[in-house]
Amino acid sequence: MSAAEQIIIDEIKAIPDPEIPVITIEELGILKHISIEDNTLHVTITPTYTGCPAMQHIESDIKNIAEKYFMKNYRITTVLSPAWTTDWITDAAKEKLRVYGIAPPEKTSVNKAILLGKAERVVKCPLCGSAHTEMINQFGSTACKALYKCKDCMEPFDYFKCL
Repeated sequence: MSAAEQIIIDEIKAIPDPEIPVITIEELGILKHISIEDNTLHVTITPTYTGCPAMQHIESDIKNIAEKYFMKNYRITTVLSPAWTTDWITDAAKEKLRVYGIAPPEKTSVNKAILLGKAERVVKCPLCGSAHTEMINQFGSTACKALYKCKDCMEPFDYFKCL
């Protein structure tokens, strides 16, 4: 791989999520594959949920990087299977979410009781660390987040739902 090709790949990996700009599409687990073969850029992405409006923005960012480096041949493929899961979010990204003020998913999707709402969910406040919180609304600033409120510091915050 040439140095120029590595620059293109590194820039695509560093694309920030449009809805949560402190984490990249790679850290979020949206970027599934990236390669340059026979002078063609191949990128495979998967949405956090079907119909996610951020995907068009991400595709546009990828195209802009390809065109910036005069890559005339590029192919962006969106795959829906396997479905994205919060298990694909890196630990570093979860910490970035918390520092940014969004409570990261507290469990893995392996615990189906959490996904079905049949297990008690303890969501710690990303601002003060208190576990004394309550859900205000199942939907927060985006469909993949719920709105919570801390009963100690009284601040509202988003919780990235475990999917």
